[in-house]
Amino acid sequence: MTVTRRLLWVGGAVYPLANVARVYTFVLRPRRKEAVLQWLRRTAVTLLAALGFTLFGAIAEALTRGESGFGGVLAFVWIASVAALIWFAADMLAVVTASSHFTLGVETNGQSTALATGDPAQLDEAVHRIAYAIEHPDTELRLTVEQLSISNPSNYYFGDTVNMYGGNGNVGMRSA
Repeated sequence: MTVTRRLLWVGGAVYPLANVARVYTFVLRPRRKEAVLQWLRRTAVTLLAALGFTLFGAIAEALTRGESGFGGVLAFVWIASVAALIWFAADMLAVVTASSHFTLGVETNGQSTALATGDPAQLDEAVHRIAYAIEHPDTELRLTVEQLSISNPSNYYFGDTVNMYGGNGNVGMRSA
């Protein structure tokens, strides 16, 4: 991470310091509860669908006196259901076992956000040094931080959500 002549370089990305709206540190936590709830929903839907096909097959067998030939379809349905359940469990375990990351966030006036990770004390110092560089345009600095690598950003909380509509009595902040 480098600041040169009013530009903040984070890896290969460049942010004009005039467009930096917020620099802060936070703990990036996986959405464990949501992952378990999603796994429960997926499992319930899959099992209900498989049981529905099984019930339909049993009714078809009874109505056709065993000549429907629905057995092969039922075997496929149950094999596919078991494979889907294994996939859902692996997807949930990836989130549940993921670790939290102490993170430096740099947000701009637009929708861009830069994230870096490292030692909490080092990242807190980076926040102060970047803020100083924003206030003093001639400042140049170089910081070494670790690149944050996560497989699926939607599996993590990224902090508070603020929604503002209109100008009176805004109470639209939801803490993560």
